[in-house]
Amino acid sequence: MKMTIKGLTQRVKTKIKAVGAGLLTAFLMLQNSTVAYAAGIGDSQIAKGTEKLIQDATTWLMILAPVVAGLLIIYFCIRRSAADEMDQKKWNNRIVVAIVSCIGAVLGSATLNIIIGYYQ
Repeated sequence: MKMTIKGLTQRVKTKIKAVGAGLLTAFLMLQNSTVAYAAGIGDSQIAKGTEKLIQDATTWLMILAPVVAGLLIIYFCIRRSAADEMDQKKWNNRIVVAIVSCIGAVLGSATLNIIIGYYQ
């Protein structure tokens, strides 16, 4: 199966549109929701601990994701340099996946960090 840059670009655009549609739907659903408060749950030890745990986990993820991705990319480049022509395409794909995954992990953890920041 030969993947061209145009085909890859088309697949990425389709996925971005699908994610955007999902986020828009979720946002519109949240606009119509009512807010219910449980008495004292925000001041409980469990709620504060959970917020702190999520904040710490997302901070570590923002640090570790680029480091691990960088190590994987170095490893994939070394393997690509020793591979034949057909295997080089597979290693190139793995490098692209590592880069995209790193960006996704950092953006996801930053988004969670921002959301948790509003509750403090």
